[in-house]
Amino acid sequence: MCFKLVKSVLESKPGGDRVVNEYNRTKALTDETRRKLVKILTADMIETHGTSPPRQVKEKYARGIVNLFPYLSDPFSKNGYEHDGESGTGYLAWRIKTVQRSSAKDRRASGEGPSGTEHAGGPTVNREFQHVPETTLTEEQCREAISVMKHSTDEEMVKRKMKLTFPHRRDLVVDPHQSSEILSIFPRFKDVKGLIEQDFILMFGEATSVKLLEKWPTTFKQKIIRECQKLPAVNEMKELLLAEDNPEEDYELGWDSDLSSILLLLHLIPPTAQGRKRPGKVAASQAEKQLVVFKKAGTNLQEHLDSITASTQPYLLAVGTKKNVIHQFFIILDKNAIPCRSTSSLGAFDELFKAHFVFGTSYNTVLHNMYVFIQTTVYNIDVAKVKESPRVAEIRARLLN
Repeated sequence: MCFKLVKSVLESKPGGDRVVNEYNRTKALTDETRRKLVKILTADMIETHGTSPPRQVKEKYARGIVNLFPYLSDPFSKNGYEHDGESGTGYLAWRIKTVQRSSAKDRRASGEGPSGTEHAGGPTVNREFQHVPETTLTEEQCREAISVMKHSTDEEMVKRKMKLTFPHRRDLVVDPHQSSEILSIFPRFKDVKGLIEQDFILMFGEATSVKLLEKWPTTFKQKIIRECQKLPAVNEMKELLLAEDNPEEDYELGWDSDLSSILLLLHLIPPTAQGRKRPGKVAASQAEKQLVVFKKAGTNLQEHLDSITASTQPYLLAVGTKKNVIHQFFIILDKNAIPCRSTSSLGAFDELFKAHFVFGTSYNTVLHNMYVFIQTTVYNIDVAKVKESPRVAEIRARLLN
Protein backbone atom coordinates (compact mmCIF):
# COMPACT_ATOMS: atom_id res chain seq x y z
CA MET A 1 0.00 0.00 0.00
CA CYS A 2 2.75 2.49 0.97
CA PHE A 3 4.82 1.36 -2.01
CA LYS A 4 1.93 2.00 -4.38
CA LEU A 5 1.18 5.41 -2.87
CA VAL A 6 4.68 6.79 -3.41
CA LYS A 7 4.99 5.14 -6.84
CA SER A 8 1.69 6.64 -8.06
CA VAL A 9 2.63 10.12 -6.78
CA LEU A 10 5.97 10.05 -8.58
CA GLU A 11 4.39 8.75 -11.77
CA SER A 12 1.78 11.52 -11.79
CA LYS A 13 3.87 14.54 -10.74
CA PRO A 14 6.34 16.50 -12.92
CA GLY A 15 9.89 15.37 -12.23
CA GLY A 16 8.88 12.14 -10.54
CA ASP A 17 10.00 9.98 -13.45
CA ARG A 18 13.48 11.52 -13.18
CA VAL A 19 13.71 10.39 -9.56
CA VAL A 20 12.69 6.81 -10.40
CA ASN A 21 14.97 6.59 -13.45
CA GLU A 22 18.00 7.88 -11.55
CA TYR A 23 17.48 5.39 -8.74
CA ASN A 24 16.99 2.48 -11.16
CA ARG A 25 20.20 3.45 -12.94
CA THR A 26 22.47 4.12 -9.94
CA LYS A 27 20.72 2.57 -6.91
CA ALA A 28 21.16 5.99 -5.24
CA LEU A 29 19.99 9.59 -5.54
CA THR A 30 22.07 12.74 -5.86
CA ASP A 31 21.43 15.51 -3.34
CA GLU A 32 19.47 17.50 -5.94
CA THR A 33 17.26 14.54 -6.86
CA ARG A 34 16.69 13.63 -3.23
CA ARG A 35 15.48 17.19 -2.57
CA LYS A 36 13.18 16.86 -5.57
CA LEU A 37 11.76 13.61 -4.18
CA VAL A 38 11.04 15.21 -0.79
CA LYS A 39 9.40 18.27 -2.38
CA ILE A 40 7.14 16.17 -4.61
CA LEU A 41 5.95 13.92 -1.78
CA THR A 42 5.46 16.66 0.82
CA ALA A 43 3.52 18.74 -1.74
CA ASP A 44 1.21 15.78 -2.36
CA MET A 45 0.87 15.12 1.37
CA ILE A 46 -0.01 18.75 2.12
CA GLU A 47 -2.42 18.93 -0.81
CA THR A 48 -4.34 15.98 0.60
CA HIS A 49 -3.96 16.41 4.36
CA GLY A 50 -3.15 20.10 4.91
CA THR A 51 0.00 21.71 6.30
CA SER A 52 -0.11 19.61 9.49
CA PRO A 53 -0.55 16.02 8.29
CA PRO A 54 -0.96 13.39 11.04
CA ARG A 55 2.02 11.38 12.13
CA GLN A 56 0.67 8.17 10.61
CA VAL A 57 0.40 9.88 7.23
CA LYS A 58 4.03 11.01 7.32
CA GLU A 59 5.09 7.52 8.34
CA LYS A 60 3.06 6.05 5.47
CA TYR A 61 4.94 8.15 2.94
CA ALA A 62 8.23 7.37 4.70
CA ARG A 63 7.67 3.62 4.50
CA GLY A 64 6.68 4.00 0.88
CA ILE A 65 10.01 5.67 0.11
CA VAL A 66 12.15 2.91 1.58
CA ASN A 67 9.91 0.22 0.08
CA LEU A 68 10.25 1.74 -3.39
CA PHE A 69 13.91 2.73 -2.94
CA PRO A 70 15.39 0.19 -0.48
CA TYR A 71 18.97 1.46 -0.88
CA LEU A 72 17.88 4.77 0.67
CA SER A 73 16.93 3.05 3.91
CA ASP A 74 18.97 3.93 7.00
CA PRO A 75 20.06 0.57 8.50
CA PHE A 76 19.99 2.14 11.99
CA SER A 77 16.38 3.30 11.65
CA LYS A 78 13.11 1.41 11.84
CA ASN A 79 11.33 3.16 8.96
CA GLY A 80 14.18 4.70 6.99
CA TYR A 81 15.72 8.12 6.98
CA GLU A 82 12.95 10.22 5.37
CA HIS A 83 10.89 10.48 8.55
CA ASP A 84 11.42 9.41 12.15
CA GLY A 85 8.03 9.16 13.78
CA GLU A 86 9.42 9.00 17.30
CA SER A 87 11.35 12.26 17.20
CA GLY A 88 9.52 14.05 14.40
CA THR A 89 12.73 14.49 12.44
CA GLY A 90 13.78 13.61 8.90
CA TYR A 91 13.61 15.23 5.51
CA LEU A 92 9.83 14.96 5.19
CA ALA A 93 9.29 16.57 8.59
CA TRP A 94 11.83 19.29 7.88
CA ARG A 95 10.22 20.15 4.55
CA ILE A 96 6.76 20.31 6.13
CA LYS A 97 8.07 22.65 8.83
CA THR A 98 9.55 24.89 6.14
CA VAL A 99 6.19 25.08 4.41
CA GLN A 100 4.48 25.80 7.72
CA ARG A 101 6.87 28.66 8.47
CA SER A 102 6.38 30.14 5.03
CA SER A 103 2.60 30.06 5.30
CA ALA A 104 2.73 31.61 8.78
CA LYS A 105 4.71 34.75 7.85
CA ASP A 106 1.66 36.95 8.02
CA ARG A 107 0.66 35.57 11.41
CA ARG A 108 2.04 36.38 14.81
CA ALA A 109 5.33 34.57 15.49
CA SER A 110 4.75 31.51 17.61
CA GLY A 111 8.21 31.39 19.14
CA GLU A 112 8.65 27.84 17.93
CA GLY A 113 12.26 26.76 17.78
CA PRO A 114 14.49 23.79 18.37
CA SER A 115 13.31 21.58 21.16
CA GLY A 116 14.99 22.15 24.48
CA THR A 117 14.51 18.53 25.45
CA GLU A 118 17.72 16.92 26.61
CA HIS A 119 18.32 13.81 24.54
CA ALA A 120 19.60 10.69 26.22
CA GLY A 121 22.85 10.41 24.33
CA GLY A 122 26.16 12.13 23.78
CA PRO A 123 29.37 12.97 25.66
CA THR A 124 27.74 15.02 28.43
CA VAL A 125 25.24 12.38 29.55
CA ASN A 126 25.58 10.70 32.93
CA ARG A 127 25.66 7.00 32.04
CA GLU A 128 26.34 3.57 33.44
CA PHE A 129 29.95 2.62 32.73
CA GLN A 130 31.27 -0.74 31.60
CA HIS A 131 33.89 -1.22 34.27
CA VAL A 132 33.07 -1.59 37.95
CA PRO A 133 36.28 -1.55 40.03
CA GLU A 134 36.85 -4.47 42.37
CA THR A 135 38.21 -2.11 45.01
CA THR A 136 36.16 0.89 46.07
CA LEU A 137 38.21 3.70 47.55
CA THR A 138 37.00 5.67 50.51
CA GLU A 139 36.98 9.45 50.17
CA GLU A 140 40.21 9.66 52.17
CA GLN A 141 41.89 6.92 50.09
CA CYS A 142 40.82 8.72 46.92
CA ARG A 143 42.40 12.00 48.09
CA GLU A 144 45.58 10.15 48.99
CA ALA A 145 45.74 8.45 45.57
CA ILE A 146 45.24 11.77 43.79
CA SER A 147 48.02 13.35 45.87
CA VAL A 148 50.45 10.49 45.18
CA MET A 149 49.77 10.55 41.44
CA LYS A 150 50.55 14.23 41.07
CA HIS A 151 54.22 13.73 41.98
CA SER A 152 54.95 10.14 40.98
CA THR A 153 57.48 9.31 38.25
CA ASP A 154 56.13 5.75 37.91
CA GLU A 155 53.71 5.95 34.95
CA GLU A 156 52.40 2.40 35.45
CA MET A 157 51.51 3.23 39.04
CA VAL A 158 49.79 6.41 37.85
CA LYS A 159 47.70 4.37 35.40
CA ARG A 160 46.70 1.92 38.14
CA LYS A 161 45.62 4.68 40.50
CA MET A 162 43.81 6.51 37.69
CA LYS A 163 41.82 3.33 37.16
CA LEU A 164 41.00 3.10 40.88
CA THR A 165 39.89 6.75 41.00
CA PHE A 166 37.80 6.44 37.83
CA PRO A 167 34.37 6.36 39.60
CA HIS A 168 35.27 9.49 41.58
CA ARG A 169 36.43 11.21 38.38
CA ARG A 170 33.16 10.38 36.62
CA ASP A 171 31.23 11.97 39.49
CA LEU A 172 33.24 15.15 38.96
CA VAL A 173 32.82 15.08 35.17
CA VAL A 174 29.01 15.03 35.34
CA ASP A 175 28.93 17.74 38.02
CA PRO A 176 28.60 21.08 36.17
CA HIS A 177 30.24 22.90 39.08
CA GLN A 178 33.36 20.72 39.10
CA SER A 179 33.76 19.36 35.57
CA SER A 180 36.01 22.24 34.49
CA GLU A 181 38.49 21.32 37.25
CA ILE A 182 39.26 17.79 36.02
CA LEU A 183 42.64 18.68 34.53
CA SER A 184 43.60 20.52 37.70
CA ILE A 185 42.64 17.63 39.95
CA PHE A 186 44.07 14.99 37.58
CA PRO A 187 46.97 16.80 35.85
CA ARG A 188 48.66 13.56 34.73
CA PHE A 189 46.38 13.56 31.67
CA LYS A 190 48.79 16.24 30.44
CA ASP A 191 51.97 14.15 30.54
CA VAL A 192 51.10 10.45 30.79
CA LYS A 193 49.94 9.20 27.41
CA GLY A 194 47.09 6.70 27.14
CA LEU A 195 44.95 7.88 30.06
CA ILE A 196 42.13 9.07 27.78
CA GLU A 197 42.05 5.66 26.12
CA GLN A 198 42.03 3.93 29.51
CA ASP A 199 39.06 5.95 30.81
CA PHE A 200 37.12 5.45 27.57
CA ILE A 201 37.58 1.69 27.80
CA LEU A 202 36.36 1.79 31.40
CA MET A 203 33.26 3.61 30.15
CA PHE A 204 32.42 1.57 27.05
CA GLY A 205 34.63 -1.52 26.90
CA GLU A 206 37.44 -2.62 24.58
CA ALA A 207 35.14 -3.70 21.73
CA THR A 208 33.69 -0.20 21.36
CA SER A 209 37.05 1.52 21.82
CA VAL A 210 38.66 -0.13 18.78
CA LYS A 211 35.80 0.50 16.34
CA LEU A 212 37.17 3.59 14.58
CA LEU A 213 40.65 2.17 14.02
CA GLU A 214 39.18 -1.12 12.79
CA LYS A 215 36.28 0.16 10.69
CA TRP A 216 37.51 3.43 9.18
CA PRO A 217 40.11 1.93 6.79
CA THR A 218 37.93 -1.02 5.78
CA THR A 219 34.33 0.24 5.83
CA PHE A 220 34.26 4.03 5.57
CA LYS A 221 37.35 5.64 4.07
CA GLN A 222 37.08 4.64 0.42
CA LYS A 223 33.30 5.06 0.36
CA ILE A 224 33.57 8.61 1.71
CA ILE A 225 36.18 9.42 -0.93
CA ARG A 226 33.93 8.05 -3.70
CA GLU A 227 30.95 10.05 -2.45
CA CYS A 228 33.02 13.25 -2.34
CA GLN A 229 34.23 12.67 -5.87
CA LYS A 230 30.60 13.05 -6.96
CA LEU A 231 30.23 16.47 -5.29
CA PRO A 232 30.85 19.78 -7.10
CA ALA A 233 34.58 20.33 -6.91
CA VAL A 234 35.95 23.09 -4.67
CA ASN A 235 39.64 23.79 -4.13
CA GLU A 236 39.68 22.63 -0.51
CA MET A 237 38.08 19.30 -1.39
CA LYS A 238 40.45 18.80 -4.35
CA GLU A 239 43.35 19.19 -1.95
CA LEU A 240 41.95 16.53 0.38
CA LEU A 241 41.27 14.15 -2.51
CA LEU A 242 44.83 14.69 -3.75
CA ALA A 243 46.11 12.99 -0.59
CA GLU A 244 44.33 9.82 -1.65
CA ASP A 245 45.47 10.06 -5.26
CA ASN A 246 49.12 10.50 -4.19
CA PRO A 247 49.46 8.65 -0.87
CA GLU A 248 53.21 8.00 -1.29
CA GLU A 249 54.11 11.20 -3.14
CA ASP A 250 56.04 13.97 -1.39
CA TYR A 251 53.70 16.92 -1.86
CA GLU A 252 53.40 20.09 0.17
CA LEU A 253 49.69 20.85 -0.02
CA GLY A 254 47.79 18.97 2.62
CA TRP A 255 47.21 16.35 5.26
CA ASP A 256 47.90 12.65 4.96
CA SER A 257 45.40 10.25 3.46
CA ASP A 258 43.68 9.20 6.72
CA LEU A 259 43.13 12.70 8.11
CA SER A 260 42.09 13.94 4.67
CA SER A 261 39.35 11.29 4.52
CA ILE A 262 38.03 12.42 7.94
CA LEU A 263 38.02 16.05 6.80
CA LEU A 264 36.19 15.01 3.61
CA LEU A 265 33.33 13.99 5.90
CA LEU A 266 32.80 17.72 6.54
CA HIS A 267 31.99 18.10 2.84
CA LEU A 268 29.52 15.21 2.93
CA ILE A 269 27.94 16.31 6.21
CA PRO A 270 28.16 20.11 6.03
CA PRO A 271 29.07 22.03 9.19
CA THR A 272 26.26 23.11 11.48
CA ALA A 273 25.29 26.79 11.55
CA GLN A 274 26.54 28.47 14.72
CA GLY A 275 23.09 29.41 16.04
CA ARG A 276 20.60 32.21 15.67
CA LYS A 277 22.99 34.87 16.96
CA ARG A 278 25.54 33.88 14.32
CA PRO A 279 23.41 32.77 11.38
CA GLY A 280 24.59 31.57 8.01
CA LYS A 281 26.38 28.55 6.66
CA VAL A 282 29.91 27.64 7.66
CA ALA A 283 32.22 26.40 4.91
CA ALA A 284 33.84 23.00 5.34
CA SER A 285 37.26 24.68 5.08
CA GLN A 286 36.37 26.93 8.03
CA ALA A 287 35.14 23.95 10.05
CA GLU A 288 38.39 22.12 9.35
CA LYS A 289 40.29 24.82 11.27
CA GLN A 290 38.14 24.07 14.32
CA LEU A 291 39.02 20.37 14.12
CA VAL A 292 42.77 20.42 13.49
CA VAL A 293 45.46 23.13 13.52
CA PHE A 294 48.95 22.70 12.05
CA LYS A 295 52.08 24.22 13.59
CA LYS A 296 55.65 23.88 12.36
CA ALA A 297 58.03 21.81 14.46
CA GLY A 298 59.81 24.09 16.90
CA THR A 299 56.69 26.12 17.69
CA ASN A 300 56.52 27.18 21.32
CA LEU A 301 53.57 25.20 22.67
CA GLN A 302 52.95 27.55 25.58
CA GLU A 303 52.82 30.53 23.23
CA HIS A 304 50.13 28.76 21.24
CA LEU A 305 48.12 28.05 24.39
CA ASP A 306 48.51 31.67 25.55
CA SER A 307 47.23 32.90 22.17
CA ILE A 308 43.87 31.18 22.68
CA THR A 309 41.46 34.00 23.52
CA ALA A 310 38.49 31.91 24.65
CA SER A 311 37.70 28.50 26.06
CA THR A 312 37.46 26.17 23.09
CA GLN A 313 36.08 22.76 22.50
CA PRO A 314 38.73 20.04 22.01
CA TYR A 315 40.72 20.21 18.79
CA LEU A 316 43.89 18.61 17.48
CA LEU A 317 47.18 20.48 17.30
CA ALA A 318 49.44 18.79 14.76
CA VAL A 319 53.15 19.62 15.05
CA GLY A 320 55.51 18.61 12.26
CA THR A 321 57.63 19.68 9.31
CA LYS A 322 54.55 19.81 7.08
CA LYS A 323 50.92 18.71 7.26
CA ASN A 324 51.52 15.17 6.06
CA VAL A 325 54.65 14.70 8.17
CA ILE A 326 53.48 15.13 11.78
CA HIS A 327 55.78 14.33 14.69
CA GLN A 328 53.32 14.87 17.57
CA PHE A 329 49.59 15.42 18.03
CA PHE A 330 48.09 17.21 21.03
CA ILE A 331 44.47 17.56 22.14
CA ILE A 332 43.91 21.20 23.07
CA LEU A 333 41.22 21.65 25.71
CA ASP A 334 40.62 24.83 27.69
CA LYS A 335 44.20 26.09 27.19
CA ASN A 336 45.69 22.72 28.13
CA ALA A 337 47.75 20.50 25.82
CA ILE A 338 47.17 16.76 26.24
CA PRO A 339 49.71 14.69 24.26
CA CYS A 340 48.22 11.96 22.08
CA ARG A 341 49.62 8.49 22.52
CA SER A 342 49.29 7.82 18.80
CA THR A 343 51.54 9.45 16.21
CA SER A 344 49.15 8.56 13.37
CA SER A 345 46.45 11.02 12.34
CA LEU A 346 43.69 8.41 12.57
CA GLY A 347 44.82 7.39 16.06
CA ALA A 348 44.99 11.04 17.14
CA PHE A 349 41.47 11.72 15.88
CA ASP A 350 40.32 8.59 17.73
CA GLU A 351 41.73 10.08 20.96
CA LEU A 352 40.19 13.49 20.21
CA PHE A 353 36.74 11.96 19.83
CA LYS A 354 37.14 9.95 23.05
CA ALA A 355 38.25 13.06 24.95
CA HIS A 356 34.72 14.47 24.61
CA PHE A 357 33.32 11.55 26.63
CA VAL A 358 36.21 11.31 29.09
CA PHE A 359 35.94 15.02 30.00
CA GLY A 360 32.17 15.37 29.45
CA THR A 361 32.67 18.06 26.82
CA SER A 362 29.97 19.03 24.32
CA TYR A 363 30.75 18.80 20.63
CA ASN A 364 31.85 21.97 18.88
CA THR A 365 28.61 23.42 17.46
CA VAL A 366 30.04 23.67 13.95
CA LEU A 367 31.28 20.05 14.02
CA HIS A 368 28.24 18.62 15.82
CA ASN A 369 26.69 16.66 12.94
CA MET A 370 30.02 15.15 11.91
CA TYR A 371 30.75 14.03 15.47
CA VAL A 372 27.25 12.55 15.85
CA PHE A 373 27.85 10.53 12.67
CA ILE A 374 31.13 9.23 14.10
CA GLN A 375 29.47 8.49 17.45
CA THR A 376 26.47 6.52 16.19
CA THR A 377 27.63 5.09 12.87
CA VAL A 378 31.25 4.21 13.65
CA TYR A 379 31.36 3.63 17.43
CA ASN A 380 27.66 2.64 17.69
CA ILE A 381 27.25 4.70 20.88
CA ASP A 382 23.71 5.81 21.85
CA VAL A 383 22.18 4.56 18.61
CA ALA A 384 18.52 5.71 18.41
CA LYS A 385 19.02 7.82 21.55
CA VAL A 386 20.93 10.86 20.35
CA LYS A 387 19.16 13.27 18.00
CA GLU A 388 20.55 13.09 14.46
CA SER A 389 20.07 15.44 11.53
CA PRO A 390 18.50 13.92 8.39
CA ARG A 391 21.82 14.41 6.60
CA VAL A 392 23.62 12.18 9.08
CA ALA A 393 21.10 9.39 8.54
CA GLU A 394 21.19 9.87 4.77
CA ILE A 395 24.97 9.60 4.53
CA ARG A 396 24.91 6.54 6.78
CA ALA A 397 22.41 4.91 4.42
CA ARG A 398 24.60 5.73 1.43
CA LEU A 399 27.74 4.33 3.00
CA LEU A 400 26.33 1.19 4.64
CA ASN A 401 23.90 0.01 1.96
